[in-house]
Amino acid sequence: MKKITDNRVFWAVMSLLISIVLWVYVTSLESDEFKQTLRGVRVELVGESVLRDSRSLVVTDLSSNTVNVEISGPRRIVASLSADKVTAQIDVSKLSQSAYTSLPYTLNYPNGTDTSNIVVTRKVPDTVSFTVSRMNSKSIPVRGSFNGIVADGYTAEPAVFEPSEITVSGPDAYLRSISYAWVSFGSAQIDTTYSLETGFTLMTDTDAPAATDGITCSADVVKATLPILQKKTLPLTVNLIYGAGANESNTKVVIEPSEITLAGDSSILASMNNIPIATVDLTDFASTFTSKYPVSFDNSLVNISGITEAEVKIEIVGLETKNFTVRNLQCRGLTDGFVADVVSQAITARLRGPAEELDTLNADNILAYADLTDYEITTGSHLIPVTVQVDGSTNCGAIGNTYSVSVEIRKSGLLSSDLSVTRDVPAEPLWEAEEETD
Repeated sequence: MKKITDNRVFWAVMSLLISIVLWVYVTSLESDEFKQTLRGVRVELVGESVLRDSRSLVVTDLSSNTVNVEISGPRRIVASLSADKVTAQIDVSKLSQSAYTSLPYTLNYPNGTDTSNIVVTRKVPDTVSFTVSRMNSKSIPVRGSFNGIVADGYTAEPAVFEPSEITVSGPDAYLRSISYAWVSFGSAQIDTTYSLETGFTLMTDTDAPAATDGITCSADVVKATLPILQKKTLPLTVNLIYGAGANESNTKVVIEPSEITLAGDSSILASMNNIPIATVDLTDFASTFTSKYPVSFDNSLVNISGITEAEVKIEIVGLETKNFTVRNLQCRGLTDGFVADVVSQAITARLRGPAEELDTLNADNILAYADLTDYEITTGSHLIPVTVQVDGSTNCGAIGNTYSVSVEIRKSGLLSSDLSVTRDVPAEPLWEAEEETD
């Protein structure tokens, strides 16, 4: 035995025999039938591009994106496979119309895999359901909101989006539910116009995120701009023309509303301290006045208050009125070579002023004159406005409607019976003023 165990030839023969036995054993194992379940095999559509390009159709709403399959076959082949190396393929290239359908799938193994002895013993599910929809396009508006803070003293106009509309393309079933693109932007406090480029979310008409499978958009981002305007509150004012005793001390003015808030460019607002809405001549009324006026301003400004008109109330206190018959009527500003006759005999003028001063007025204090400067070479009979002048009193004056007299203008040197004949106006007035009590 010692000779045998020490013999190299013996060990060589033994090694060969052992190798043969091991080879026979391993070979028998690899050829054994082996069963394996592949879980989460990815579903893959084949022929989608043909379906889309030639028929304008697209597949949506897969009932399952993965499947579980059980396969059996030689251990050496089946044991080497895993779910991430196998795909479940569905050929959709032959579909021709919109419909909801189900199709079986076939397993696609890695290149070089001997599939002749692989058997699929179980599929879960057996088929995959999906919808075939027609491709279409439509335009949707871009909407959104600013999520930051507008600083005090400023206001924001509605956000502006560029583009203002986006074209979405995809399956009809999904397009019908898409209503608008929503942009949410900004987070800081701002006091100047703010802009940035950002993405958007497709939304349904119920304000929920829309399904976007197979949807493409004409733009991936939009430029969102929030215009910022400065705010300023300005008082409303009335320009007053004082007269007939009315002055700052005895005139009360109330404007309702008294102010308005505007928004706009700071360079425009900086030069504005008030907004005048009217000019009122205090000689047009006796003691009280009420009227409404529109509130107008630069068209580039925004009316935050929404006020479009204001009511003006004016009261003159401490003064009284008195009627006078004025017979002292004259003409002024007559063109050389012409003369004028005042046909009217008198006018009734209403004067306002402090009671004690009105009582001191007499015929010599009141004069009414017609200014003929603008009539130049005009001839004939004219009704001409006159100005009532009160001499010797700065606190009394005529109020009310415009007074007028009839004047006949003629060339000098002709008889008054002819329209072309005139005479010189006497240097002294032809009539005097008489006081007439109220």
